[in-house]
Amino acid sequence: MHSHPTRRDILRVAAAGAAALAPLAHAQTGPAAWPSRPVNLVVPFPAGGGTDAFARPLAAQFARQTGRQLVVENRGGAGGTVGASLAAKAAPDGYNLFMGAVHHTIAPSMYAKLDYDLERDFVPLMVVANVPQVLVVNPKNMPVADFKAFLDSVRSRPGRFNYGSAGTGTSHHLAGELFKQQSKTFITHIPYTGAGPALRDLVGGQVDMMFDGLGSSAAHIKGGRIKALMVSGNKRVAAFPDVPAAAEVGFPDYTVSTWYALWAPKATPPELQVRAIEEMRKALASDELKAIWAGQGADVPAMSQQEFAAMVSSEIKRWAAVVKASGAKLD
Repeated sequence: MHSHPTRRDILRVAAAGAAALAPLAHAQTGPAAWPSRPVNLVVPFPAGGGTDAFARPLAAQFARQTGRQLVVENRGGAGGTVGASLAAKAAPDGYNLFMGAVHHTIAPSMYAKLDYDLERDFVPLMVVANVPQVLVVNPKNMPVADFKAFLDSVRSRPGRFNYGSAGTGTSHHLAGELFKQQSKTFITHIPYTGAGPALRDLVGGQVDMMFDGLGSSAAHIKGGRIKALMVSGNKRVAAFPDVPAAAEVGFPDYTVSTWYALWAPKATPPELQVRAIEEMRKALASDELKAIWAGQGADVPAMSQQEFAAMVSSEIKRWAAVVKASGAKLD
């Protein structure tokens, strides 16, 4: 004779089932489950620039290892500050990240009014790439054999040549101003909305030269569309062994590097910050990304979140001094 389950039995089984499922439900929403949906990454420059050169491969690797998209959203304008402003206001839920760059530590001393504060409105996560700045010229506009011939050319004709930048107040702009200060030359600044559009015009011959992050210029240098004359700093880059370092050509103090980094909106939970850093570090350690980074002359500095935060503070001070000394203004 079968006894039918009572209502109490049914409730007891249901309760046991729910109890068994509870940890599962928690796991689906807790930090361990991150990412359980696509993650948005604001890149505050147009496609084809230096930030993109690292954001795109990183997004592809992130998708391969997590099974979730890292959606790159290019929002260019005003030297990277338009995208930064948008990213600062995004939901702090672990699904909104911001890929900024050295330019964002220059902006506070270039723009009188920013509606966000890099140190107050974001949490710094990590630096994803660090690349030296490179002086590149259009070989038709400037058919020079080497850096010495280039320097003779710009010194003998002040104001005749121009350089493109990713926008006023970006590292490209300040690298150019720093070079002008140290070389006692006069070259006209032409600001663009990002490194991508500036590079296109450099390749097309509308501008003569650029002080670019090596990441965005690398493919064009290799393709012979532009010519590299000097990398900043005191040592050559393995990917471009024929290009002399600034120190070798008489500019030992010309040290400008472009770094790209990840931030999250201020109130993003610490455990989700940790998860994002873990996944990004894993992606950067992959053979695919190591090869891409090496080809662009980039390295990944080993830094804690606290060390990165301290670096941001010191870069803001350093660039403020360069801006003041150069008299650089918004055009």
